[in-house]
Amino acid sequence: MKKILLGTVALVALGAAPALAADLAARPYTKAPAYAPAPVYNWTGFYIGGHIGGAFSGDNSIGTGVTASDNGKFLGGVQAGYDWQFAPNWVLGVEGQYSWLSGSNSSWSWNGNLLGTPGTYNYADNQRGLASVTGRLGYTWGPALLYVKGGWAYADYSSSYVFTSNAGVTTGIAIDSKKDGYTVGGGLEYLFAPNWSGKIEYQYYDFGNVDLGNGFSAKNDEHVVKAGLNYRFNWGGPVVAKY
Repeated sequence: MKKILLGTVALVALGAAPALAADLAARPYTKAPAYAPAPVYNWTGFYIGGHIGGAFSGDNSIGTGVTASDNGKFLGGVQAGYDWQFAPNWVLGVEGQYSWLSGSNSSWSWNGNLLGTPGTYNYADNQRGLASVTGRLGYTWGPALLYVKGGWAYADYSSSYVFTSNAGVTTGIAIDSKKDGYTVGGGLEYLFAPNWSGKIEYQYYDFGNVDLGNGFSAKNDEHVVKAGLNYRFNWGGPVVAKY
């Protein structure tokens, strides 16, 4: 009798198992969250832009090429260049720029005894602009680029120096209207929108010494601080890796 009861229970259990499984609620399906890789910014490409800022003569500079006083001058200009990103966070580039300076006509006059010759010293300067062609090397993280730059510099100006002695003898010289030199500097650039970047930059210009005659010369250098805006071609925004 026990065997009959055990067999009956086993048969009932086997028959009920499919029904119980059918009555169980289906296991909900949860979709794995989508993987969103961080954007990779690419600095490679050509760009053009403009800048504004100020130019200041060095402490020991007579100001030839920028200003004949300690006061700064407003400047504005344009730039163009090409960047190449490699390895993978380094950026190598070349840039050319030209800056026009405001208030370019300046002069000073001094009456005294210089190098044993008493008289009146007059100096006049007509500054038109500064130009440079530089290479630059930078390190980028995300949309930011920190860089240094250096290369050839050029000052477009005309200057004259006139000395009139107390005896009425006048001696005058015309200083070259164009001067080559070098420039070094650095800055920070930031990609804030597709195709657009902004920058802040410092540059030092050195054009050697100015010969004022009578064995007298003065340093010719200046410091420039500026902010700029660039439009970058063939750059549609951050590149996102696809999987």
